[in-house]
Amino acid sequence: MSEQGTTLTLRIREDMKTAMKAREKFRLGVIRLILAAIKQKEVDDRVEPDDTQVLQLLDKMVKQRRDSIQQFDQAGRDDLSKIEQDELVLIQEYLPEQLTDAEIDQLIDEAVSQIGAEGMKDMGKVMGVLRPKLQGRTDVGAASQKIKQKLA
Repeated sequence: MSEQGTTLTLRIREDMKTAMKAREKFRLGVIRLILAAIKQKEVDDRVEPDDTQVLQLLDKMVKQRRDSIQQFDQAGRDDLSKIEQDELVLIQEYLPEQLTDAEIDQLIDEAVSQIGAEGMKDMGKVMGVLRPKLQGRTDVGAASQKIKQKLA
């Protein structure tokens, strides 16, 4: 990766240095996981990921943690669930402020009226408009359920 990097990537790297100096082992481990995912994206695509792509990576990591927490909770593994929850909190520090339910509903209403969606056949169009606005700011899967309810 080039020295300049994206704003978000630079922030993550600075936080890694701070965590190293402060000997925050857990935080450092999570930051290294994030940087490894960014590096993997760079290697796979042969291009340095921009802030939008980094946000997509972080969003994917959050979703993975939520899924793991759910599975660990169902299996009665509170110890593993706690680790995933702690990782989730740290990863979310790099995401933009989360949207409220009311804000999500408003964005859905705007997208539906903008497109003139009339039913489930327009679901893809609505998601296409909303995805960039929702990325990193909410669970896109949950928002998708709200859209389905609205279009049904």
